[in-house]
Amino acid sequence: MRFEEIWGPATVVATRDVAPRIREILIRPDQFSSATFPVGSHIKVGVSIDGRPDVRSYSLVGEAASAGFRIAVRLAEDSRGGSRYMWSLREGARLNVTAPASLFAIDWQRRNYCLVAGGIGITPLFGAAQALQRREACFMLHYAVRSRRDAAYLDDLEALLGNRLRVYAGNEGERIDLAATFSKMPPQAVALFCGPMRMLEAARGAWAACGRAPTDFSYETFGSSGSFAAEPFRVRVKDTGAELVIPRDRSMLDVLCEAGHDLISDCKRGECGVCAVDVVDVDGRIDHRDVFFSDAQKRENQKICPCVSRAQGLVTIDTMHRADAAPTG
Repeated sequence: MRFEEIWGPATVVATRDVAPRIREILIRPDQFSSATFPVGSHIKVGVSIDGRPDVRSYSLVGEAASAGFRIAVRLAEDSRGGSRYMWSLREGARLNVTAPASLFAIDWQRRNYCLVAGGIGITPLFGAAQALQRREACFMLHYAVRSRRDAAYLDDLEALLGNRLRVYAGNEGERIDLAATFSKMPPQAVALFCGPMRMLEAARGAWAACGRAPTDFSYETFGSSGSFAAEPFRVRVKDTGAELVIPRDRSMLDVLCEAGHDLISDCKRGECGVCAVDVVDVDGRIDHRDVFFSDAQKRENQKICPCVSRAQGLVTIDTMHRADAAPTG
């Protein structure tokens, strides 16, 4: 079960590699409007994984343009198949996509901003940097990458931002000091973040340690990043006693729904918490990959977001479905 979304057909207009393992794909919907969309917006794309229909979300790169929607897809070895499918697309390929939607909450009335991107997390922040540059706001973009060669859009960003851009290349021994960066910001400054889960946890911790308001820290992350590499694990459903194996390349949510457990879901990115189910028992450990639950809630292991989170061993869950429940209404 999903919340209603506006889907429509679209065409792949062009593709180009913007880094060794990052491909930009230009998509133009049949009913395309070049009207502006909120900075940090994403679209959902219908994909095919081993012949099965599925959905993936991708941030839109840059501000709105008449050519269509730009997304950038990193070819991930540990992906569930979405990136491989997207990389297989050629000019003229047909897709179904949603209208843009944004989860970033940006207060444009502030004067000072700090943008922090980790790897492919640069995609939603590219447009934010463009918008802030036009508004002549005070800001810096901190861009952490494995190497400068791996940094998507680096030339464009250097030309656009000049000394407002700071790049941290891991292979050159550079690492962003989040605590120092945040502590130097003016009191009313806000931060925009997008990067892998571990980097997000470090950034939120550093932000809180500086005594800054949680509402002044906006973020997105990739639900595929976790504390350990994805591997098959088992899920037991308390209601029926059924036990399911979750493959390395599929989500718990998808497997449960395919098996007939009608779970409600929305974002499938670990951000909204709509799909969360109760954890009854854990024989192993859970890898909470969502950004919905707090650190304390994750330590309690009482709930799990099956759209992105994984485990090692066996997890028993309660979907709250009761086959013998009397209908209402």
